[in-house]
Amino acid sequence: MNYNNKKFRTALNSENGETSADTIFEYMQVGNRLTSVYKGGQIVYGHLLGLVSNEGVIEMRYHQVNNKGMLMTGKCTSIPEIMENGKIRLHESWQWTSGDLSKGTSILEEI
Repeated sequence: MNYNNKKFRTALNSENGETSADTIFEYMQVGNRLTSVYKGGQIVYGHLLGLVSNEGVIEMRYHQVNNKGMLMTGKCTSIPEIMENGKIRLHESWQWTSGDLSKGTSILEEI
């Protein structure tokens, strides 16, 4: 699976998460290395770096500045699902590595 030049939007997120339907992720992939910039909603600017497995599972780390001026960091595993329309849905399990260190889940969908 290749995520290069794909855009995603948050469809669902835990209450302790900061991304929302207003957050747009722009993915770039070279080989198994994935990067993304994202912003929107509570996120002023974010960046992620990840590795993609042969099955399309992404192991990533992220950092972002929120609209409160705080730098937040975390880690995430994203498992892909191909929807009926052929687009990708990512099922994510994440944990903050800053702040309260809480965990959550989210769903991103390709736009």
